[in-house]
Amino acid sequence: MTTAEHPVVPRQPSPPGEDGGRPPQDRRRMIRRRLITATIIVLLIGVPAGYLLISAEQSRSSGQDKAAEAAAQGMREGWPSRTQRRIFELPIPGNAVDVQYYETNNWKASRMYVQFRTSSAGLDRFLSRLGSGRAALQDGEVTVSARDAKIAGWYFGPGTDWAGTTHTNKDPRPTQSITVDMTDPASPVVYVVSAATP
Repeated sequence: MTTAEHPVVPRQPSPPGEDGGRPPQDRRRMIRRRLITATIIVLLIGVPAGYLLISAEQSRSSGQDKAAEAAAQGMREGWPSRTQRRIFELPIPGNAVDVQYYETNNWKASRMYVQFRTSSAGLDRFLSRLGSGRAALQDGEVTVSARDAKIAGWYFGPGTDWAGTTHTNKDPRPTQSITVDMTDPASPVVYVVSAATP
């Protein structure tokens, strides 16, 4: 037979559902699906990346603060952290003013130098929380060593009513050398060196 005897009929598309395929999507549905996919991708990549950037910045800032504290030479204005006060057993009274501190560390010992002005009652609270008392203060006694005074930049010269005591603890608890300027008994200035051996 020739081609003329057998006419070629174009193939007809299968009705929807007969060949298991889905009907073609309309444009609006396709755009919505792509938008949802793009949003999910942005969330999966963007949120963790943003979190990493924020964490890195916080870590960098924290490191800079610690580096500045470690590089500081001499007394710093402000209160030692709660952790430092707990480690060195320094119960600074809440009414203390002009608080300054400085911490040193080496393989032999760690020292915290603290200075503050308080009231007469504040001095009593400080000493009693250490496990000592005003009766332990010896008039005219400077218990902070010349070496520690030089490191902290303190001067314990004549013409001042000094009183001092040393509160000793068993290792590894720290020992505190306390010297008090009692020139104004109502507003004493307290100088403390708390030394702890690792």
